Amino acid sequence: MVGVKVCGVTRAADLRAVADAGADAVGVIADVSVDTPREVDPSEAASLVASAPPFLTTTLVTMPDSPERAVELAEIVQPDVLQLHADFDPDEFRFVRAETRSRLVAVVPSDEPNRALDLEGAVDAVLVDSVSEDGAGGTGRTHDWERTRELAASLPMPLILAGGLDPDNVADAVEAVGPYAVDVASGVEASGGVKDHDAVRAFVRSAKRAGEAVREDTDSEVAL
Repeated sequence: MVGVKVCGVTRAADLRAVADAGADAVGVIADVSVDTPREVDPSEAASLVASAPPFLTTTLVTMPDSPERAVELAEIVQPDVLQLHADFDPDEFRFVRAETRSRLVAVVPSDEPNRALDLEGAVDAVLVDSVSEDGAGGTGRTHDWERTRELAASLPMPLILAGGLDPDNVADAVEAVGPYAVDVASGVEASGGVKDHDAVRAFVRSAKRAGEAVREDTDSEVAL
């Protein structure tokens, strides 16, 4: 089974659509240093997180300028998961992890796979994304899935795949990489920051079906 996170939700109606589609997690973006239509202020992020139904994991996606700011934002928003686009060292990630009640996901650029290995024991999972020069995700670009597959196979912690995913390519991505979960933002939008509910449903359905197929193939290989 592969997990599915729909990120960049800005409206309560879109959050409900994500939940109804059967996604495992929803992401809200706040306090980032780039211009994006998916950003909300921390208080609105807190309201969206608080409105999430039971069993839908909430994620705050942010670009804090310090570990202390990351902790402050986690206290304001109270997400289940804190996803950090930050050039922190392992000790700084450990500090954030120790000071919050949120699980911690570090974003790793797809062209820097060794950074994921360096963070072993400091975070709960890594998210591999195609990032821009300023370190932000949401570029809408895919990356080298074969290299990410090799990283996923070598990591002792979960790897979440992001970067240019949409309803049309997510099944191929799941088959190619075998990730713990997939993450989508712009690939299921009607316009910037507004989700296309049909696309959300299609993405979740395609990712889940692909995850089931990969699991069945793996079970068959084990049986042999």
